[in-house]
Amino acid sequence: MTDSTDLLNFDTLLSPDEIALRNSVRSFVDSTIKPNIAAWYESAVFPLEIVPEMAKLGLLGMHLKGYGCAGRSAVEYGLAGAELEAGDSGLRTFVSVQGSLAMSAIYKHGSEEQKQEWLPQMAAGEAIGSFGLTEPTAGSDPGAMKTFARRDGEDWIINGSKRWIGLASVAKLTVIWAQTDDGVRGFIVPTDTPGFTATPIEQKLSMRASIQCDIELTDVRLPADAMLPNAKGLRGPFECLNEARYGIIWGAMGAARDSYATALAYAQERLQFDKPLAGYQLTQEKLVNMALEINKGFLLALHLGRLKDAGMLEPHQISVGKLNNCREAIKICRDARAMLGGNGITLDYSPLRHANNLESVRTYEGTDEVHTLILGNKITGIHAFR
Repeated sequence: MTDSTDLLNFDTLLSPDEIALRNSVRSFVDSTIKPNIAAWYESAVFPLEIVPEMAKLGLLGMHLKGYGCAGRSAVEYGLAGAELEAGDSGLRTFVSVQGSLAMSAIYKHGSEEQKQEWLPQMAAGEAIGSFGLTEPTAGSDPGAMKTFARRDGEDWIINGSKRWIGLASVAKLTVIWAQTDDGVRGFIVPTDTPGFTATPIEQKLSMRASIQCDIELTDVRLPADAMLPNAKGLRGPFECLNEARYGIIWGAMGAARDSYATALAYAQERLQFDKPLAGYQLTQEKLVNMALEINKGFLLALHLGRLKDAGMLEPHQISVGKLNNCREAIKICRDARAMLGGNGITLDYSPLRHANNLESVRTYEGTDEVHTLILGNKITGIHAFR
């Protein structure tokens, strides 16, 4: 957190290494992302040129060990995610898709040969990965996916469609999840494979400095060793989704913190009726409510990160963090925008951009409704999805 946000001496809960990592990512965001993000967002451009810089910082697959990965802790990964999302959700999402989804799928479920082939390239930013689970008619219910992989001798042939797949049009490989006669399985699909087509989704009002695609798979033929051997059923992709959901818990608070800091600075400088906006009771109440939720959100994220590092984090606890922090962050960003008045609808200021991005963040990796039902099941013992 920044001094203007931190009411609880948050840094006393962090180690020197954690603080140093956070500060290095913050410096990168301040120097490379924040001066350029308005133009990238307005032009709907994902800046591929910053990928090597992210790799040099060890941000790609940073929570994985070996294979050229940084081997950082869950808390360090979270702190980095918060700083990246203070820049823009789309750029934190790149790190998530690359590391928490595509690389984690190979790391958790791949063969040693698959790990050796792909993970060092991906950690170095030489190969971008994507993660193909969601379909046009199967978002919150991935068990209803229609993409199917059938055997043809020793090969696999995949047909189907995927939607909202991050990075697919610039990726070197995509992990595709498909139904088979033996349940859901994952496959590493090089994107130059005949029959694989990725088309960016355009005219977005959210996550504009990011890439999401439609994928069509038409008789995509893969060798037998393209399948991830250690993932069978939906447990495979869900384990990766939980990695991404964990990162969102931190990231959403980064966007909230940046919006709060922007509103605070504006309120201290903007004069109305001969005194700063910050001098009015209504403004101070808004700032206090924002700061309280940001402090609580970061404490929640840190607690869950410590549990994750101890191997004690349970799936429903990730839902607590994702549901709460996304819900609070989007309210903070909207309230911050309102404090900026008409100026707040321009790209000169970050809160509305953050709020628009968070509409996507609260939707992907499980909607508010899905996480509510996960927690309802935990509380009552009754499964209410159907």
